[in-house]
Amino acid sequence: MGGTTESKKKEQSGSTSGFGFWKWAIASVILRLILIYFPKNLNLGSRPEVSTPLTSFRRLAEGYWLKQLNVSPYAGSMYHGSPLLLSIMGPLTVERIDGYPNHLVCSLVSVVADFIAAMLIRSTGRSLHMSYSQGLRSLHLAEQFEASGYLPSGDIAALAYLWNPFTIVTCMGFNSSPIENLFVIISLYGASKGLVPLAAFGWVLATHLSLYPIVLVIPIILLLGYGLDAPPRKLFLQRLSSKTGNDGSTVGDPESKGFKVPSTSFSMRPVFFFFLWTVLWASYILFLCYISLKECGKLEEMFSRTYGFILSVKDLSPNIGVLWYFFAEVFDFFRNFFLITFHANILFMILPLAIRLHHRPCFLAFVYMAISSILKSYPSVGDSALYLGLLALFANELTEMQFSFFLFCGYVGVSLLSPVMHNLWIWRGTGNANFYFATAMAYACFQIVLVVESVSTMLNHDRRIRKLCTTTKA
Repeated sequence: MGGTTESKKKEQSGSTSGFGFWKWAIASVILRLILIYFPKNLNLGSRPEVSTPLTSFRRLAEGYWLKQLNVSPYAGSMYHGSPLLLSIMGPLTVERIDGYPNHLVCSLVSVVADFIAAMLIRSTGRSLHMSYSQGLRSLHLAEQFEASGYLPSGDIAALAYLWNPFTIVTCMGFNSSPIENLFVIISLYGASKGLVPLAAFGWVLATHLSLYPIVLVIPIILLLGYGLDAPPRKLFLQRLSSKTGNDGSTVGDPESKGFKVPSTSFSMRPVFFFFLWTVLWASYILFLCYISLKECGKLEEMFSRTYGFILSVKDLSPNIGVLWYFFAEVFDFFRNFFLITFHANILFMILPLAIRLHHRPCFLAFVYMAISSILKSYPSVGDSALYLGLLALFANELTEMQFSFFLFCGYVGVSLLSPVMHNLWIWRGTGNANFYFATAMAYACFQIVLVVESVSTMLNHDRRIRKLCTTTKA
């Protein structure tokens, strides 16, 4: 009777929390639908923190207009995005009679993309919670962690993504960042669920729209090969070895004693199929791009004006990154050297982080996205919205972060100061570029502190599990 009563209480609490989640999720959608009707007052599409030369729908409208005249959309210096995005979203940017772009339909697309991304984050978080709980039970540590209360990280991450001011501003900002974030989340969701074609599809399209998600190939491979995030696999092997006799013979069956060993060996089969599907999807997308540009351009021009534009940092218009100011000041003789240095910084961090965090591929994906947001050529607050949503998936593991309040205040302060400094520099003329660049530097510093602190806290969490395993074994 007692067990039945407890199960009923858990079911009732689960249904209540589920109702609360949907209430807040629907409220976030309603808020977006209300804000759609104030595009002229908000004017977020022209903010350098929100729209970039790669994501702005205003530039996309220019490229679509050129394409309608049978001229290459890359002929001018405005459009640097995908021809597929141009074909799909271009008709939605056609001007109305009053001369303003059709913000309503484009914003509705962003609202739908945000909602789908949040639902995928929620499902991924639930899978992570089940996998992690199973790992703790295998190590006989579940009671010690669940006694302090285990938060529903999937629901928290989904709501954090939907209610993040960066996500809302990006959704209303008349740009393609919500679509790019959606495909990144699709790739991680497909890999976490073992859906190889979906993971390959999301990763190929995310890389096609924005070059930087290419680094996610390592977390996706680890997800497909090893599975979801779990405590260090060495602990499971040590636990299993302690169940064996001194002569190497197994004392009983570990499975019969309640010890279920997660997968500690790397599976090559799903990884092979992932690369096979990647080749198929990439070929199909390139074929569609060729058809789209057949009458007014070539694939070589597309690569030069998209990936080449990202890597060469030709547009030095202000943004919340640090590269625009640096390359505006550097001598042309050293430009190529520093281009290689900045882009290589991302590559130098990939392998060490993968070695240290290979047992946590989803967390590794968050770290990669955060580092890319710091060092990419044309960052926006949409990039922060993505990695902050992924960070919330680990609300339980990162409860002991020491600088959470400091980082929260820093993000809020930079968000408020950046428009003020931009206004003083551009419109009032009472400031200069150093004012705005100071906020960009502060923003980069806060992101660096967030990455370092989150990785350090996660490693400390793993050390705590290792210490508890040693104590339990003794």
